[in-house]
Amino acid sequence: MKGGMKAFSGRQCRPLPRGTPHLSGAEMEALLHDFPGWTLQQGAISKTFSFPDYHRTLAFVNAVAWIAQQQDHHPELNVSYEHCRVSFNTHSIGGISENDFICAARIESLFA
Repeated sequence: MKGGMKAFSGRQCRPLPRGTPHLSGAEMEALLHDFPGWTLQQGAISKTFSFPDYHRTLAFVNAVAWIAQQQDHHPELNVSYEHCRVSFNTHSIGGISENDFICAARIESLFA
């Protein structure tokens, strides 16, 4: 598994059928090191993004939705007035995959 966040942002998610192995704990820890603010929580990689107002929060949510549709990989979103918590895992394999990190990197690229 190569590269940090920048390398992942240029990749595309791929379908992962049941039985595909999920990332190991060591692989996840190594990747999370390159994804500041993202943590492992309840079987998903998650990050909370903060905004000055509801309008900007919803603009972010819409951008995340667009990325998710383009990648066919959809996060759980918890939205409030000034925050949005984004959580990814790969349901089809029952764990965390490279697809989760690809989407996380694409979301981070919104702020680059």
